[in-house]
Amino acid sequence: MYHHRSTLGPVELAFTDRHGGVSGVPYDSLNLALLEDGAPDVPRRNLAIVLDDFAPGCSADAVADMSQVHGSRVVVAAPGGPRPEADGIVTDRPGVVLVTRAADCVPVLLADAAAGVVGAAHAGRPGVAAGVVAATVEAMRDLGARDVTAWVGPHVCGACYEVPQQLQDDVAALVPATRATTSWGTPSLDLGAGVRAQLEAAGAAVVDVAACTRESADLYSHRRDGARAGRHAGLVRLAAGGAR
Repeated sequence: MYHHRSTLGPVELAFTDRHGGVSGVPYDSLNLALLEDGAPDVPRRNLAIVLDDFAPGCSADAVADMSQVHGSRVVVAAPGGPRPEADGIVTDRPGVVLVTRAADCVPVLLADAAAGVVGAAHAGRPGVAAGVVAATVEAMRDLGARDVTAWVGPHVCGACYEVPQQLQDDVAALVPATRATTSWGTPSLDLGAGVRAQLEAAGAAVVDVAACTRESADLYSHRRDGARAGRHAGLVRLAAGGAR
């Protein structure tokens, strides 16, 4: 069920893998996409399975997620309301579970446990270029965060993410740390390196718990599987009764 799970004071966070759910072929089995084959039922059941373990007693009404659009907009979580179009979400409310989904993009979970502020971000190539993780750190600071730690989750690595030369040049001009080369010698982008550099420049401590999605059969990868790829997720919450 988990690629990584950890606790920091009142903060609980996890990145899921693709095992332990109810999805059939080709998504087997813990697909957490918003839709599966055009319908939400199976992913909802999978999310309920995760929530039952990650946050026992937590209902789906406490989940705050996003319609991810590969931008840099960051919102303050409003569970139960319309799903916002955004790629970063933050809260200082205990009990709210923030969720970000990915298949090759970089999922990032963030927390200031002492201040009682958490965040989640989805950083694909356009989001890295637009600075979504720095915007998420800034939004957390608007809620009172000071010492932010960020966990960088599984994503496609620079050795696997081939792009045209011009696209590499365009992104690397904005985020130099992204410039990389595939294992077969062609231009690529290392989105994880770019995210880590942006987080460090924003003053956040970085914990790297990544694995390459394309290389790991335990994770979903759009690069590897195309339309047959599901989505894993990052989840973070300030436990009920935690700092505010």
